[in-house]
Amino acid sequence: MSDPTPAPPLTAPDLWETVDRLHGWLESHSRHPARETLLLRMLKLSEEVGEVAQAVVGATGQNPRKGTTHTWDDVESELCDVVITALVALRTLTPAPERALDARLRAVAARSTSPSPPSPQSPGAAPVPAPAPAPAESVRPEVQEIQERPGT
Repeated sequence: MSDPTPAPPLTAPDLWETVDRLHGWLESHSRHPARETLLLRMLKLSEEVGEVAQAVVGATGQNPRKGTTHTWDDVESELCDVVITALVALRTLTPAPERALDARLRAVAARSTSPSPPSPQSPGAAPVPAPAPAPAESVRPEVQEIQERPGT
């Protein structure tokens, strides 16, 4: 039986300070060139998302051979790992991840919570401008190299 007394609130660490610390720790242990490190951090997201899927399958008992192997708390934990991994990957991509996330969050919120724009076939419909590219100084050299590769 669980204790009905709620746990005392925890002092949350500063999100971006923690992301910077994790990024620094990973950088200090990196054994690969910067470009490869960046790509591997992006691939790590797929691994973490796969762990979410595994936890959902386990929490719902969808594998008859294994039965129920996870809880919804496990799913929650795995989702948090996805978020953390994504934030560290974003920090690897840009030294200003706060700005990138803020801009993207605002754009998604605006398009998701505002009335539907007129359809392109509607008279007077204005084209939606593409987001401005990140300033060159905010992009790491290895990222710029990936972006400038011919055929990509």
